[in-house]
Formats: sequence, structure tokens, C-alpha cells
Amino acid sequence: MKLKTLMGDHAVTQAFKRNTSLFDFADVKAPATAFKRVVRALEFDVAELAIVTFLLAKAHGKPLRLLPAVVMARFQHPYLVYNAGRGPLSPGELNGKRVGLRSYSVTTSAWIRGILADDFGVDLGRVRWVTFEEPHVAEFRDPPNVERAPAGKEILAMLQAGELDAAIVGAIPDDAGFKPVIADPEAAAKAWRRKHGAIQINHMVAVKRDVENADEVYRLLLESRKAAGNPEMNPFGIEENRRNLEVAIDCVYRQRMIPRRFTVEELFQ
Repeated sequence: MKLKTLMGDHAVTQAFKRNTSLFDFADVKAPATAFKRVVRALEFDVAELAIVTFLLAKAHGKPLRLLPAVVMARFQHPYLVYNAGRGPLSPGELNGKRVGLRSYSVTTSAWIRGILADDFGVDLGRVRWVTFEEPHVAEFRDPPNVERAPAGKEILAMLQAGELDAAIVGAIPDDAGFKPVIADPEAAAKAWRRKHGAIQINHMVAVKRDVENADEVYRLLLESRKAAGNPEMNPFGIEENRRNLEVAIDCVYRQRMIPRRFTVEELFQ
């Protein structure tokens, strides 16, 4: 039987996605829109999955394990934006402010909160987080300083109207009026990388624990990465990702989203 698979169109997955003899690929343009299906209904044998969603799924006993394949990573510093037309805003001014985000537990949001707390001294408990979606993992509960935006509202429209002071976005808005809250985000990202010796993982690949040919899945992913030229921001292998995963685990743990720091090895069991 073919493995039901959720996989996005990335440089490192192009060759992998041509293998339709082993995989039945879901017709999903943006994998993030199907992450609930991965961790709630356990619909897929193989799935691209955000690292924070995976860690929360593991914390709540979902029968999934990682393959050491990063299919998407980026530094998140530019994705916290504000409306420059309403005056300047710096990270240190976010305490007490309203910050919109798709969902509290999405990976970009978790990374940015970690950056704000560690590098800018923001008290995450004093920020008023405004969400637009429920968590991917149904058992996860948002902190008490999280509220849901009114039905029908859109994040950038609320930011434009002054109903939000800042917003964490999935893509940089095509509007010069929205500016990054973190000044010179490229320099800040380079400094973060030097400090932590890591990259910020977005999506890896997860499999159900009962998938018997997971080694073959990984081998095919590895071949696909090689065909793409082995991009630096797509590290494969446990040791190649050990530090990246340690930093991700620590980021999520210190935000009290998981009950303990998992070991790297546990993620692959």
C-alpha cells in the first residue's frame, strides 16, 4: 500500500515528490493548512510538520516520530511587523501591547516570542496576544493572556486600523507601510545565529511510529536533498541537527508549552 503523504513544494522535496509508486501525495498547496489533520486525525503516514507542532504533539502522546530532515528553515526576525503610519515601535515597547498572530502555538510565533524574551527583555506574560486560529494540537491550551480576534477580522486589516499594535505574519507584507519591529532584522538574525550556533527550524518530516519503511522514506528524502544541491538551510541527519533541535526544544520549554526538555534522541523514537 502507498504511504499517504503530506509534503510541500520545496527545492529539497522536488525529486522526492516524483515518487508516486511509494507515496500517495495529498493535494494540499500549503502543508500548514493540513497540520491539524496530521496531529489530530493522524491522517498521514508521512508528513511535513512544523517543529513546534511536533513537540506539542509529542507532549500529548501522539504516535509520531521525526525523521532528521529539515525541509524549511528561516530566521524569523523580519516577521514581526508594525504599522509605521502610527509611529515607531521597538521590541522593548511591546509590554502591554496587542500583538496579532495566527495561532499562539505556531512555530514562527514561538521563535519570535523566544527572541523577544531573550534578546529584548520582553515579558511575554504582559503582552496581549490576539489569535485568529485554534492550536493544531487540540489538547494544547493557550496562556491566559491570549484572546481570540472577533470572527471575520483579518490580521493586517486590524494592524492597519490600529486594533493591533504589531503582528507576527507568515510572509512579509507587500506594503511599505508595514515595518519590522526588530530594527535591521538581517543583522539581528546573524547575531542570533552566532550566539546560539543554530538555525531556526520551521518544518521537518514526521512519520507514524508504525511506518515500517521509514528508513527508505529518509533515504529518498536524502537523495532529493542531494539533487537540490544540499542547501545549507536544509540540514539532514541527527548530529547535523542536534544543536538546532536543542535550541528549539529549549525555546518551547521555556515558554511552558511542553512539560520538560525532551532529549534529541526521544524525538526520533
